[in-house]
Amino acid sequence: MNSISPNINIMIKACEKASKTIIRDFGEVENLQVSKKGPRDFVTKTDRRVETILIDELSKSRKNYSFITEENGIIKNNDQGCTWIIDPIDGTTNFLHGIPHFAISLALKVESQLAAGIIFDPIKNEIFYAERNNGAYYNNQRIKVSKKNEIEECLFGTNIEGVKFSNLNMRYSGCAALDLAYVGAGRLDGFFHNKLNIWDIAAGLLVVEEAGGLFNSICYAKCYFNLLSWLYVLREKGSR
Repeated sequence: MNSISPNINIMIKACEKASKTIIRDFGEVENLQVSKKGPRDFVTKTDRRVETILIDELSKSRKNYSFITEENGIIKNNDQGCTWIIDPIDGTTNFLHGIPHFAISLALKVESQLAAGIIFDPIKNEIFYAERNNGAYYNNQRIKVSKKNEIEECLFGTNIEGVKFSNLNMRYSGCAALDLAYVGAGRLDGFFHNKLNIWDIAAGLLVVEEAGGLFNSICYAKCYFNLLSWLYVLREKGSR
């Protein structure tokens, strides 16, 4: 069994506390679908509440760390070399429509390198986490990326642009953080996406890397008509 480090332990506890708000508010979303105002304002408030909880909980144990967050932007504290990167609810459109596929994405960056990351799915109670040079885990069990090397057998996660290409088997789930977590766990064989923010992918990239995967970024504009060059693919190290 993996020994959980202090940083990962702090991150898990913060996510567990924040998830209570997510689960409670998600239960109310369906009722709001028929209201005149609709659920959008409600979900925005949930996003902000969850982010506030995460910031407060992380600051209790790491008082001087800085933040990069989706809702509040950059928060500079005394220690600017250590930065928490937060997406309180990745997959808010799914949340908004009552679709139970979204997650908290939380990463720790030390200087210029990602040091730890966690993707917490509060509805399925699934936790994917990784720490640099210590592997990637799903609910405390070691995970590895898929070993498939025949592209016809692979399943890819992508966005609306990617699903236009019918020659590959693709899924658009609406949650980049979970797509990356699923690549790390071998559920998906690869992932590509354009126009992502650092808080969408920071935790997921470390999970994939520590699970034995690779990642690359290629300019979308230059490669739009060359899918295999545009792929933001993550696969087993050493495979070709």
